[in-house]
Order: sequence, then structure tokens, then C-alpha cells
Amino acid sequence: MTSIEKGLADVSDTMTTNALLTSLKNVRRMARNALPDQPPDFSTFISPPELIAQDIASPRSELERIFYAHKGRLIHKWTHYFEIYESHLSQYRNTTVRMLEIGVSQGGSLELWRSYLGSKATIFGVDIDAQCADRVDAPNQVRIGSQDDPEFLKRVVAEMGGVDIVLDDGSHVAEHQIASYNTLFPLLREGGLYMIEDLHTSYWRGFSGGYRRQGAGIEFIKDIVDDMHGWYHTHAARTPSKDQVGAVHMYDSLAVIEKRAQPRPRRTTSPV
Repeated sequence: MTSIEKGLADVSDTMTTNALLTSLKNVRRMARNALPDQPPDFSTFISPPELIAQDIASPRSELERIFYAHKGRLIHKWTHYFEIYESHLSQYRNTTVRMLEIGVSQGGSLELWRSYLGSKATIFGVDIDAQCADRVDAPNQVRIGSQDDPEFLKRVVAEMGGVDIVLDDGSHVAEHQIASYNTLFPLLREGGLYMIEDLHTSYWRGFSGGYRRQGAGIEFIKDIVDDMHGWYHTHAARTPSKDQVGAVHMYDSLAVIEKRAQPRPRRTTSPV
């Protein structure tokens, strides 16, 4: 028995059993919160010059080639993202695709998507930082507002004339990721893609995360997967996934969710 539990036991004669159990659960919860999951040393993830030189000399995707040839505003990307994005976004190159990126930062990412997707694309970025309004060049557009403001996001999508691709590279805070998804996924066109970057923050308390912590971003993705399989269990759905999500692609720190109407599954038998 821990000292905390012993202290609670000493006063159990003045408390009901339920009250004691509730107090014990609260103490344990506070103890867990007092020992938050912390980010690792990020310096261990920085690409050394020799590997950057190899990537430049032999890019593994066209998007990676464009990234290293970029001369505009600053961009930060994890190197394994390039091939993932290429596999999902190559179909949209040189089309009238409409893309919304949450999180503008220095503005370089919007330029990267313009170079990759082409001149026909409609590309908007949103950010809560008013300075980001000056970190964009036409035809790209930036709107200032919060990613957890449903009315703001709806106005932006309406201005875009609809949206085919959403990329959440915003605050990385779980509540914000979930709020954005709950607003934007229903607005996404049939066949569109919803992508969430940097989900490793789901394991850090500073981003409302923690290992297997309810409400963390990764746990929300698991909810989507559970709801996709809602045909086969009786638990209440937490997302629109049962009949609106065609696939969930889970990569290291990156989720790609396909919006595709799903009829009730059917089994069949081969002809006799």
C-alpha cells in the first residue's frame, strides 16, 4: 500500500466505501498528471548533412525533389512524409483540387503545395497568428482564425467553394485536432482526404496527450477505426466513420483518412 492509499485508509471510518474509492481514483489520476509524458530530445531526429546530401542527390519522390529545390519561405517536414504524401496526392496534380492547410507558420508549406499541385489548384491556409497573413503570395490565400472555431472554418470552406483535401498541421493539441475534424470532415467532398500531421504529440501531456490517454489525438484515430467497424458491435459511435470513412491509413505520426460512403457490408458465396 502506498503512503497515499494508507492515508485514505486511515480516514475510511468517516467515509463511505464509494466516497473512498472515488477519492482514491482522484488521487491516482492527479499522480499520473503530475508525471507527464515528455517529448524526447529532438536533436536526435535532425538529419545530418551527409543524409541530406543523399536525399538531394537521390530523392525518393517528386515531392521530396521539389522540397529540396525550394528557395522560398521556410518549411519543416519529417523526411518519411514525402513518399506518403506522394502516394495519396499524386492523383490531384494539375487538377482543380481544393486544399485547406491548417497551420501556416512561415508560409513555406503553402508554396510547396503550390509547386507540387500546380496552377489549377485552390490552396488556402488558416492560422491563429495574424502575422501569417503576410506570409503568403497569390494565388494562395491565408485566413486568420482558430482551428477550433467551427463557424470560422465553415466560412473558409464556403469561400473556397468546397474542399477536397484537408491537412491539419496546426497546434497539434488534441482538442483542436478533434474540433477541426468534427467540423471539416462533414464538409469534405465525397472521395476527399483528411490528413493529420505530427500525431507523435499525442504522447505528450503538453498537447493534451499521454500514452493511451483518452482524448489524445492517436486515441481519436482509434475511435474512428472502432466506428468504422460499428456494424459489428453495439457501442455508440463517436465519429461519423461507420458509413462515411472508406479507409484509415496510419503511418508514423501521420494519418490519412479517406471519405467514401460505405453501404452496409454484405457477405456472399461463390456460385455452386
